[in-house]
Amino acid sequence: MKIGIVVAEFNNEITSKMELAAVNRAKSRGVTISELIIVPGVYDIPLAVKKLLKKKNVEAVVALGAVIKGETSHDEVIAHSTANVLALLSLEFEKPVTLGISGPRMSKKQAIERAIPYAENAFDAAVKMISVLK
Repeated sequence: MKIGIVVAEFNNEITSKMELAAVNRAKSRGVTISELIIVPGVYDIPLAVKKLLKKKNVEAVVALGAVIKGETSHDEVIAHSTANVLALLSLEFEKPVTLGISGPRMSKKQAIERAIPYAENAFDAAVKMISVLK
């Protein structure tokens, strides 16, 4: 299996843990990470995902990021729009794109606590979907 990973740099103290968790999960499962792209923020993830989905050496993409609640509903806009685009890209390219993006309406504390499980679950979902679709 060959999996691509896209990680949002914004909230790096959280997303760096997510990236490490996904890389460790790949090693423990004997899965190749064929591409790893770091983007500025969650909203930037879909373009990098699309780039990876076009590549033959990528069977699935794991999207990792943390969207933390602020004083406005900006977190909801970012999380929902990103999730919608990722779902459409998965359908368009007929390859799994898994959602390891925490939020919306999540506090920083909650995002830190859930970082590793979100990343591991997204990675595991990509592996499972590759198997299911073969």
